[in-house]
Order: sequence, then structure tokens, then C-alpha cells
Amino acid sequence: MTLTKGKITIKRVAVSAVSFVKNASLVAELKNLGNSLGFDVILNETQRVLDQKSLIEFFTQANADAAIVGTEIISGEVLAAATKLQLIAKYGVGLDNLDEAELNRRGITLAWKAGVNKRSVSELVLAFALGHFHKASAGIATMRQGQWIKDGGVQLSDLRVGVVGFGHVGSDLSKILRAFGSDVVVHDILDKNAEAEALGARQVSYEELLTTSDLISFHVPATAATSGMFGVRELTKVKPNALIVNTSRGSVLDVTAVANAAVRGDIGGLAVDVYPVEPYRLESAWASCPTIYCTPHIGGNTREAVLAMGRAAIAGIREALTED
Repeated sequence: MTLTKGKITIKRVAVSAVSFVKNASLVAELKNLGNSLGFDVILNETQRVLDQKSLIEFFTQANADAAIVGTEIISGEVLAAATKLQLIAKYGVGLDNLDEAELNRRGITLAWKAGVNKRSVSELVLAFALGHFHKASAGIATMRQGQWIKDGGVQLSDLRVGVVGFGHVGSDLSKILRAFGSDVVVHDILDKNAEAEALGARQVSYEELLTTSDLISFHVPATAATSGMFGVRELTKVKPNALIVNTSRGSVLDVTAVANAAVRGDIGGLAVDVYPVEPYRLESAWASCPTIYCTPHIGGNTREAVLAMGRAAIAGIREALTED
């Protein structure tokens, strides 16, 4: 748990994170902690991610000293309006929706734990890969159409997998793929040679990863450096059978260019769980393409991951209030 220590008094905790609020177990655990430590819990009952105006209204009307936030944007404007906030506990692992500089400037404590949903995301990538390369997705579709077409595809053990971003998820995915026998290459802005070699993988340049991988999976944060890091230029470099997978952030991939390439058959396929804007509506040509696989941002949304992320946020509040 990453926690900026400081003297904090919390009487009201506002929970804006929609998935947290929908989970009865997490809500009960937070309220039990509130009964024990003397704070009230105010929930976002709208069943939707709050925009800036609604978020300001929610925090100010709740008179919140602390908040549990999800994917909603915690901007300088929000923090300037919610003047009582002393602590932000993050439900989830990404911090790109928080203005960390403004949090620091205002002395607001940030409670956050990295990697708590990594296995959930890794398994979704594996589901995409197995469904595509074993032709399971195609077989399901043809059977539903009354056709009997036997094509078992290829094994992951015979493929090279390129993992872009060798952090919590990237390293976890690499470990799983090595167990399958895949040839795993990784790319990261940091020197991760030792960590990669320990898993039986190799760190390579981005160019080598693009040109030699059968499966390319992205696991990077949303930054200026990663914005649009795979688009038209990169499409000219990849193998014609390559499956491109993005479960990281919607800004990483030029989804229109890559989806259109999959429709044309220029690449093997596209699997996406995150989008530039969410909720996201697919174009009809993409929806009917058998090698485009889209899920509604469920990578970190298994029951186990939801509980882990929620409990990490609750633990952040507990630690802030019970520190010596």
C-alpha cells in the first residue's frame, strides 16, 4: 500500500466509485469500519460514473473528508471545490485520472495499491488469445450458424508473444505464457532485462517486438509517451497474422485504424477491452468482423479483483486513521 502519511480526521467518506457501490460486501465492510472508527459513509447511488459537475456536487453535498474514487476524473477543479477532502483512496490501479500534483499541493493523502487486479487482466488476455488462435471463437460462431467446420488453429506454445510494458500485469502475463511454452519478448522504457530473464523472457526493442510477434499485448499507463503508440505506422511493421490486444488504456491504441485493418484482413485480429471514450459503441463493420473481439472494460472486473481493489481502498482509510 502506497500511503502519504499525515494527521487526518475523517467523519464522512464519500464513495463515488460505481463498481464499489454496486458490491454489497464492500459497502458492508466499509460501513463496519466506519462504525468502528467513527465515520459515516455516503454512496454514489446514481449507478453511473460522475462527470465533473456531478462529482463536485456529490463531494460538497456529502461534506466529505475522504473519498473512494474509481475512474472518474479527479481534477484540480474538483479538488478546489471539495475543500474538506483530506484523503483520496483509489479503487483500482490506474492513477491517470487523478491530478497528483494538485493532490500534493493541497496536502491531500493518496492511498493506492498497485497490481491488485493483475491476474484478472492477464486471464482476459489469455482468453482472447486462446479463443483466437485455437479458432474457438470462430468455431462457436459457425456452429451457431449450423455449420460444421473443423479448424483447431495453432497452439500458444508455437507462438512468439510480445508484451509491451513489463509492470505488474505485463510480468504476470509473461509468467503465464511461459508456462504455456510461448516465446515471450517484452519491451519497457526501463531496463527490465534481469526480471525478464528470470521468467525465461527477453527484453527487446519496440521495433523488434512489433516485427516478430504473433501476439502483441499492451500493458502501459496512459501518458504522453504512450498516447497513440500503436497506430498506422506500427500497422505497417507487424506480421499479417498478428493479434493486437489492448487491455491497458484506450489512449494507447488508434482503435479506428487497427479495427479497420482487422476488417480488411491486414492483421490477424484485434482484441480490445478499453476505449478512447467509455461507454463505447462499435461501428457495424467492426461488430460483424469475426476477428475483432471487444469487451466492455471487464479486464479488472472479476469478482476476486473487485474485492481486492475495494479492500485495498478500505485498507488505505484504515491505515490513515490508525497510524501511530
